[in-house]
Amino acid sequence: MTNKVALITAASQGMGKACALELASRGYDLALMSRTEKIHELAAELGGIGFQGSVDVPADLEEFVQKSLKQFGRIDVVVNNTGHPPKGKLNEITDEQWMQGANLVLMNVIRMVRLVAPIMAEQGKGSFVNISTYSALEPSLSFPVSSVFRAGLASYAKLFSQEHGGKGLRMNNVLPGFIESYTASEEVIQQIPMARQGTLQEIAKTVAFLASDDAGYINGENIKVDGGITKHV
Repeated sequence: MTNKVALITAASQGMGKACALELASRGYDLALMSRTEKIHELAAELGGIGFQGSVDVPADLEEFVQKSLKQFGRIDVVVNNTGHPPKGKLNEITDEQWMQGANLVLMNVIRMVRLVAPIMAEQGKGSFVNISTYSALEPSLSFPVSSVFRAGLASYAKLFSQEHGGKGLRMNNVLPGFIESYTASEEVIQQIPMARQGTLQEIAKTVAFLASDDAGYINGENIKVDGGITKHV
């Protein structure tokens, strides 16, 4: 039986690395991408392939996909993870910073879909899982660029599900709250109903579920994993 193949970006640390470890434990073959050379060591440890590149460089994404396909012959899952876009006061964010944010958290997914969706459609099945943020649905002035473009990603996932669902393709977004990879202040933690930050494993297990056939009828959704900090219904 052929193992399923997962591509994960920004996979050398934090949530991306946690997803790699979780999917490896479930028998996936992995292709891992990161800006840092550490990705090669992690890929070797997990029996996969590593690629050093950036999600906001279209040529890097294309090379990553082609090398993965050449190595494994198929692509079943893409986990789109990124770093953090620029922050700042709303009226002081420059045009360049807005465009940097768009490339980092929205266009990266759109470009990856162009590359991988036809492959998945030919296979008859495939799943994209995008790691977003709780502020996509509850915008925060602390994360203005992220809030704006990840709200766009929420819309894109809905459109993707309408366009490609009939081909067996799915896309869902995971919306983390304050996760342990970034230390939150005590003031912030007091606002979280569960009174703690989330763990990397909690994010990774949610991603693995959405990637799996167990989530086969979940499509175009934004799944909050935030300990209840968002307040809208």
